[in-house]
Amino acid sequence: MSHISVTINGRQYRMACEEGQEVRLLKLAESFEARIGNLRGKFGEIGDARLTVMAALTVSDELMDASQRIRALEEELEALRDVRIASAERTRATQTAVANALNAAAERIEKTTQVLNRTVGGGIAIG
Repeated sequence: MSHISVTINGRQYRMACEEGQEVRLLKLAESFEARIGNLRGKFGEIGDARLTVMAALTVSDELMDASQRIRALEEELEALRDVRIASAERTRATQTAVANALNAAAERIEKTTQVLNRTVGGGIAIG
């Protein structure tokens, strides 16, 4: 377990994190600190706790929006997978039908050739 210091709303906090996550935690803290700074610029000095809560709510709002977008994209992906599977099944069915039709046509051609060989050719094979 690692420990680092982050600055949130001008105050230092010692935080624990998993090994290798130090840079990520620092970036998260910097992002949150920037949000607080933006809110302070919009609303002025309205109290540290209130600024922190407002910043937390904006982050939560963005997280909720992102979660909803992810769910929608996952649903769309699932629908596309279903369409792809159905399309593949239709393709296989079409290929089977075409192969069957070609085989049936080849059989008819073969039978017609046999009939022609017996009647027209006088027993001499043609074709």
